[in-house]
Amino acid sequence: MLDTLSPPDGKAIATTNAGAGMAPALRIQQLDIADAATSTRWDEFVLRCPQATFFHRAGWQRIIHNVFRHRTYFLYAEQGGEIIGVLPLAHVKSRLFGNALTSLPFAVYGGVAVEDAAAASALVTEAQVLAKQLGVEHLELRNLEQQHPSWPTQDLYVSFRKTLLPEVEANMLAIPRKQRAMVRKGIKHNLQSRIDSDVGRFFALYADNVHRHGTPALPKAYFKALQREFGDACEILTVEDEAGRPISSVLSFYFRDEVLPYYAGDDTSARELAGNDFKYWELMRRACERGIRVFDYGRSKQGTGSYSFKKNWGFEPQPLYYEYCLYGRDSIPQNNPSNAKYRLFIEAWRRMPLAMANWLGPFIVRNLG
Repeated sequence: MLDTLSPPDGKAIATTNAGAGMAPALRIQQLDIADAATSTRWDEFVLRCPQATFFHRAGWQRIIHNVFRHRTYFLYAEQGGEIIGVLPLAHVKSRLFGNALTSLPFAVYGGVAVEDAAAASALVTEAQVLAKQLGVEHLELRNLEQQHPSWPTQDLYVSFRKTLLPEVEANMLAIPRKQRAMVRKGIKHNLQSRIDSDVGRFFALYADNVHRHGTPALPKAYFKALQREFGDACEILTVEDEAGRPISSVLSFYFRDEVLPYYAGDDTSARELAGNDFKYWELMRRACERGIRVFDYGRSKQGTGSYSFKKNWGFEPQPLYYEYCLYGRDSIPQNNPSNAKYRLFIEAWRRMPLAMANWLGPFIVRNLG
């Protein structure tokens, strides 16, 4: 039996009753953002749990709370003093984009990561209780694998993941011929890659890039916070042309034996110089030399240029299961650039001066998640 309790600090806790001779009670608790010891235990569990991803790390609670000012509810299942499951959640409420409880905003992956089926059930049950208490329109879990077949599922996105070969040259030869030619074109142009210690060059390229595509940029403070929070697990690689001018940059996350290029930006000159292709090859080459096993190209919307680009590298799309429990609405929300109702907004944003877009963008994008 699952009971929901209200402790003195007001944080919802669920617990299963255990009788004599039975296993210790399973408790569902919330991670306190100031509790460093439990945050460490949370991350130790995430590192060993096969279902967990980089976006299950406890540091995301501080990022989402401190940068975007959203309420976070990082639930964890504990039994016998050991964490056996986690479910990071954040509440994003906006007049423009709706009212949602999501695992996890600003992340491509999320949902439950557990060692035990009972823990998974208890965490989702508590999330549903919390969703009703908050009065949200939907609960969204961004799963890598299907967890709730009866829930409505968003099939807009796919992921691209591939196991790297142990030798650098073998990875080069594994790239399909036409795309490999683009990489070699960048090499012939004498492009070079550097690891940046700050976000300056990356942000300039990223902000200009998303502006050209008609979407708001995340705040520069967000990228600085990612570097502070995750340290060496958050790395910026920037490509320079022969004159040393930055033309392409990518911010990547490292988790266990995986690398995940996550945010990127390019100068308009990068296309002619094959800077984008060279950038991802350099990231792959460096990852191989570090002993990284998996290259995770992240998610893309089906039918987009990004989707085609990743397929051209020999990566095969894998479905993502974004599952929804609906409360105050009849259908899954479509808060993405593919939605026709945002077309006029996108065109207007492209025409807006870059400085104004960079100032206004964070107020909008914080509610997209």
